[in-house]
Amino acid sequence: MTQIVVIGAGQAGASCVAKLRSGGFSGKITLIGEEHVPPYQRPPLSKKYLLGEMDVERLYLRPESYYGENAIDLHLNETVTAIDRADKVVIAGGQQVSYDSLVLATGSVPRRLPPAIGGALEGVHVVRTLADVDGMAPEFAEGRSALIVGGGYIGLEAAAVAASKGLKVTLVEMEDRILQRVAAPQTSDYFRDLHSAHGVEIIEGVGLERLTGEGRVSGADLSDGRSLDVDFVIVGVGIGPATALAEAAGLEIDNGIKTDAQGRTSDPDVWAAGDCASFPYRGTRIRLESVPNAIDQAEVVAENIMGAGKEYVAKPWFWSDQYDVKLQIAGLNTGYDHVVRRDGEGGSVSFWYYLGDALLAVDAMNAPRDYMVGKRLIESGKSPDAAAISNPDTDLKALMRG
Repeated sequence: MTQIVVIGAGQAGASCVAKLRSGGFSGKITLIGEEHVPPYQRPPLSKKYLLGEMDVERLYLRPESYYGENAIDLHLNETVTAIDRADKVVIAGGQQVSYDSLVLATGSVPRRLPPAIGGALEGVHVVRTLADVDGMAPEFAEGRSALIVGGGYIGLEAAAVAASKGLKVTLVEMEDRILQRVAAPQTSDYFRDLHSAHGVEIIEGVGLERLTGEGRVSGADLSDGRSLDVDFVIVGVGIGPATALAEAAGLEIDNGIKTDAQGRTSDPDVWAAGDCASFPYRGTRIRLESVPNAIDQAEVVAENIMGAGKEYVAKPWFWSDQYDVKLQIAGLNTGYDHVVRRDGEGGSVSFWYYLGDALLAVDAMNAPRDYMVGKRLIESGKSPDAAAISNPDTDLKALMRG
């Protein structure tokens, strides 16, 4: 009987095994995860779950019973320590698990502060797993002081939750502006104003020199000479692909586990999907850290293991929830040379990224129609005139027909 092993019980791993079964694969499926709970949604962790608006069971992608009912051998709280590609086995929990096809859905790991600058002090947290969020939840008591290190979306979402719960929040970003690596100045300005209106102090262009405290963090020294008193710290300085297992197995690495357009690694019996995988995209190679990518790419890999021979065509889109604002992003803005603003009703706004006359991406704040039209335009390769986009009287749906 053909055996498929999937390493990583996150969104990609769960999507892959579900697609295998729904697609008619009748062989043995083993899904191995390091955490003690079944596959769950990560985005609500730093939002609704941390705010106490979502129970843990609602995070689960499927009821735990689903895996047994569909003959998926789910191994929880188990770490894969090695892959033996010659004998086609993985070592997990001291046991050997054989495979005919292996899928790496190992996800990503948060970047942490070095111990030399206080990163190992108690009260310094990262946001990635359920255990991470459960560990920091008691810190969120009204009136306490939180320091957020990093002004990307992870840091801003954490700042929004902390401010919403009545904490004194300071966010430090070493780049010139928040979101500098991922968004235009216009989007940065929007979210800076939003957070300032909720009492968050944002300090840009200033680095963290060190965290201080005896055993537990109690302060922070900044590169401009300031010192802050803090009760706890959340580190949101990005994530990196979890490639250690693949590297040790001798697979090719290129900003993640290198795959071809179908999801195969440098070993034709090993596949990769989700945050950990880099793949061809429009003449270059990218890695996407998003739920939609994890689902879509993992499902294509499952189909290809069953012989479909499909190429994965990425349709990049992302989202972020902060306070009462829903940001939706369509496309990739890499290489843009100008941005067009479109104002909508009730304070909604969207920013449209162009390279010359070509539409690349859209950031839409409480503007779902702008997002949906922009996404469809980008996917269909259509680029409307920038003047038409900026005119609030333009019927966006008419642009789709044009």
